[in-house]
Amino acid sequence: MSSTLGRVRQFVRAMTAHIIEEDRAYVASVLPQNALPLFYAMHRADQRHALNVARTAMELVDALELQERMQVDRALLERSALLHDVGRRKGDLDILGKVLCVLLVHFFPERSRRWAEDGTSAMLHVYYHHPQIGAELLRGIGLFEEADIIERHHEPAKLDDSIELRLLREADEAN
Repeated sequence: MSSTLGRVRQFVRAMTAHIIEEDRAYVASVLPQNALPLFYAMHRADQRHALNVARTAMELVDALELQERMQVDRALLERSALLHDVGRRKGDLDILGKVLCVLLVHFFPERSRRWAEDGTSAMLHVYYHHPQIGAELLRGIGLFEEADIIERHHEPAKLDDSIELRLLREADEAN
């Protein structure tokens, strides 16, 4: 969804995001108790995005398993989808901050990367490094497989990527 229209759609979805009791029940049924604080530490828009990614990922698995009889660890994929952006927490990178980062990265890619790396911009640091930040948080609560997937979800695809990582990337891109 890298097109301008896709970015506008993401922004509108973020601004109107809401979480209902049914969503909370779903999250509680999928995530272990010790992961719930990480999920709920994300901004509401990121929680909604993660829910959408998880549902899309499950749809992709259903289609894939029907077509190719592939074995996917559904539970691992579902947990990874719900937790893939836990490296972005409320206050670190909220909606307008993310918009600013997207614009800076688009118009000033080298400078924005430098600002992220040299500590000039904490927002850009989180924007670029949220997969590693999230993976570290997940390892801290013992979710090592999820951490390995999440840490790589923005990296270019590799031949040895697990099916769960490939499906997470596809679901994330669709949302």
